[in-house]
Amino acid sequence: MPPPRLRDLIGDDVLTLDRIDALRDALGPEAGPLDLSGLVRVDMAGAWFLATLGPARLTGAAPGVAALIDLAAEAMPPPAPPAPRRPALPDLRDAWRRAVAGLAFFGRVLVLAATLPRHPQALRLTSTVHHLRETGLSAIPIVALMAFLIGVVLAFQGAAQLRQFGAQVFVVDLIAISVLRELGVLLTAIIVAGRSGAAFTAAIGSMKMREEVDALRTLGLDPVAVLALPRILALVLALPLLTVAADVAGLVGGAAMAWAELGVTPGVFAARMEASIGVGHYLVGLVKAPAFALIVGLTGCWFGLQVGSDAESLGRMTSRAVVVAIFLVIVADAAFSILFAVLGV
Repeated sequence: MPPPRLRDLIGDDVLTLDRIDALRDALGPEAGPLDLSGLVRVDMAGAWFLATLGPARLTGAAPGVAALIDLAAEAMPPPAPPAPRRPALPDLRDAWRRAVAGLAFFGRVLVLAATLPRHPQALRLTSTVHHLRETGLSAIPIVALMAFLIGVVLAFQGAAQLRQFGAQVFVVDLIAISVLRELGVLLTAIIVAGRSGAAFTAAIGSMKMREEVDALRTLGLDPVAVLALPRILALVLALPLLTVAADVAGLVGGAAMAWAELGVTPGVFAARMEASIGVGHYLVGLVKAPAFALIVGLTGCWFGLQVGSDAESLGRMTSRAVVVAIFLVIVADAAFSILFAVLGV
């Protein structure tokens, strides 16, 4: 059957802006070929609408109408390219490249750190002390408060369970082993990852956006030695000290709740700890601290150097640094637990 005539659809030989809606309703969602014979005049809005239908589906147009439709078609923007399909699974090659680049960055930091004993003048002491204060001293209140509350929760929950068996005194063992061996250092590392790790990424990323990192390279300075190494060294020194503060605060919180809930006085709490808890549990937690600090510092500085030139990249890399650092800390803690179990420590 012949294509419908536009003139019959709109009941007029003129197509203007006020008739486009009526024409669209008459054509429906599946617009086929359209006969423009009898159409004597069309304005630019009408020509634009006809151009969107596709010139190949328009027939019988007068020369003036066809010329205006062609002009509208030339002015139309090109169609947007289809959005790239994201693979259902992450790109393993990209993940492998990132892992190799991260290991190379780790090796570079280790080489720079190994040269410090032979070249102590290469250590930027002022920067290291500044970051030591920012990552260590400034973090003591939040770390101590967190550990105190964790100790309170452990004592409260432990008392509720051990009271059923008349073993209230073992709440001391529960608190001491949990805080000294695992929770003190692990939760401290997680807080530091969210606090200092994110700060490292944001600070270095902002310098990357302002091209200050490129300026350092232009001056012949190594950005890793100037920006990353002092932050990582400061964190390696600060996290063991924060772990000690967290251990003390966690034991104080547990002792306070054990006294209030079970009547275990601080003297009895300390005597039970001295009798049943060896120094090995404390050393196990303390040994983990430098390793966790190295993970957090390397991750924060690495993602900071990966920031692009836009603010969106800075936010994306900062959040990614926190997530990756916490994930790697938990994986490292699991590896330490398996290692110490095998060694019988």
